[in-house]
Amino acid sequence: MVPTSYYILLSAALFMIGVLGVLVRRNALVVFMSVELMLNAANLALVAFARQRLSVDGQVIVFFVITVAAAEVAVGLALLVSIFKSKQTADIDEVSSLKG
Repeated sequence: MVPTSYYILLSAALFMIGVLGVLVRRNALVVFMSVELMLNAANLALVAFARQRLSVDGQVIVFFVITVAAAEVAVGLALLVSIFKSKQTADIDEVSSLKG
């Protein structure tokens, strides 16, 4: 049986990679993927703690987080496509305002 601390360390590492991706990268698609990585790191921590407590509560919360993340991806990619059509770029620095 793998200790819970290993899962938490993996979750923290994934979360930090996601934070670095959000802070360093300027492509909107990479930023969205980094946010998804951070959400999945939080999901891993929730499932690890739920497994440690022998409870299903963490897994239920993870189900709702995955549902919200799927909706966020759908809306975010729709916004990204519409901005790319008008501005012809996915660079966050160049698309600093949504004004036409």
